Order: sequence, then structure tokens, then C-alpha cells
Amino acid sequence: MNSRTLHTLLHTIVDYAGLFPPAGLSLDSAVGLYASYHASTHAWMLGRFVVPVARLDELARAMELVGSPQGNPWRLSALMGADHAGDVAAVLAFNAAKHHALVDVFEVKASTADEIRAIARAVPQTIKTYVEIPIENDPRDLVAALAAVKLRAKMRTGGVVPGSIPPTEHVARFIRACYAANVGFKATAGLHHPLRSEHGLTYQPDAPRGVMHGFLNVFLTAAFHYNGLTQRDAVDLLNATSLAGLEMNDDTMRWREYVVTRDEISTVRRRFATAFGSCSFTEPVEDLVNLELLT
Repeated sequence: MNSRTLHTLLHTIVDYAGLFPPAGLSLDSAVGLYASYHASTHAWMLGRFVVPVARLDELARAMELVGSPQGNPWRLSALMGADHAGDVAAVLAFNAAKHHALVDVFEVKASTADEIRAIARAVPQTIKTYVEIPIENDPRDLVAALAAVKLRAKMRTGGVVPGSIPPTEHVARFIRACYAANVGFKATAGLHHPLRSEHGLTYQPDAPRGVMHGFLNVFLTAAFHYNGLTQRDAVDLLNATSLAGLEMNDDTMRWREYVVTRDEISTVRRRFATAFGSCSFTEPVEDLVNLELLT
């Protein structure tokens, strides 16, 4: 491990979404892999298992085949469909059944302030709720609506076609809007790799290629907002393709004139930039090892 600050930045950062493209695994396979990741050297980086509400009963059966997790129950992030009230009822019933797994996060989509308010009326305050909003236009009004009802934001940072990758400026604008409104966020899709770089967008040999956002870029950008990061520098940091200029030790991280302490990074991860969903756990880990940031 390069530094305690990096450990703090990456702790429980990867919400495992192996059910979704481009991996698209069966539920049995994804559950088996998630169990193996929990037993691995880098389990400290592993966050929640992402699953649609409609597949929670199937998940419980798959977990029985794998065997009950050792220690604490698995934490789950449940994707809601159109029937918000029905999905909430299903999750509360699942949690009450004590399957050695607990849904403590909802994820749901909305594109208007009215939809956000309707979601807020449906979800219990005991379950954190991330609302995926579009970021191609200025998201400040939607982020303000989330702040008003104490929900969190979610942005989509990629996909299986080049056009699904948002411009760096849009990602920077979303992060700044959330920071200004004191709204926590997570990201999903297209963040398999630590640094901005070109990759195939699926696992097929003839896959389309695109320049993907890096999860270190995104989460460092969020962290340096706590030290006054400007919009222009945010775009520069999101565009960075190497770690040149980043200094890390056990107590601080520094980039250009910006410095964040390990305590500040902990606050960022707990309250602001909380996780990213990835259909691969091994790719983020292996890339960090190759960069000599992990052993």
C-alpha cells in the first residue's frame, strides 16, 4: 500500500454490479464471485452488492448455495423499478426475513423535480437513496431538489457505446453542483480503471473503444473540492491520464496547490463521494497493482 491516505480514499469504494453489462453474469455466478472477493486480500475495497429489487428472492436462494457469509451480513444496494411503494415493501420484507444480507441503499432514476419528490415520499429515511439524474444539462435544479428532500445523487459515467461516456466538463459540473448543495453522490458505469484511458467498452474482441473516466480522477476531484478546487482545475484533474503531480503520504494528498488530509478524505468518502458501481472488481484492483499503488 502506497499510503494510508490512499487506503482511506479507496475503502469500500467498489459496489459490485456483476449482474449488469458488460459482464452480465448470472446471479449465481455474481454471488459466488462476490463471496470470493470478500475473502480476498483486497476485500477492504469492496462495497455493496448491487441487485434489482425484483431479484432479491433469487439472491437469497443463491446465497444459500454459496453458504452464509462469515461475520457481518452482506450489504446490498437495491435498484428500484417504477412501482416505488411495492419495491419499498418488498425490501422491508426481505430485510425482516434476515437472509444474512441487508438492503441499506436504494438506487432509482428520475429526470424531474416532481419525480424526485415522489421518490422521497415513498422511501424510508432509514435506507439511503441515490437518485440517478441526467447530467447532459446543468443538473443544479435537480440536485437542489435532492437536497430539499435529503436524497443523494447518482451519475452515469459510461456505458457499452462511446456516446454513453459523458464529457469531462459534465462530470465536473455534476460534482461541483453536489458539493455546493451538500448532496452526497455515487457514480456508475465505465469506471473500471483508476485513470482516464482508452479501453474496449465490452469484453468482446471486436468491442467499440472509448476514452473512459478513471475512478481515481473522479474521487480525487471530489476530495480536492474540500480545499477549493476550481472548475478549470477539476476538468484538468478529471482529464489526467497519469499520477504525475500527485503527492501522497500517510497524512495528506497534494495536487497543484490543493491539499487534503486523511481525515478530510474520510469525510469525503462518508458524506460526499461514497462509491462507484462496477461490474468488475478484479479490473480496478489489478490496475492499481500494476500502478504499484497496491500490493
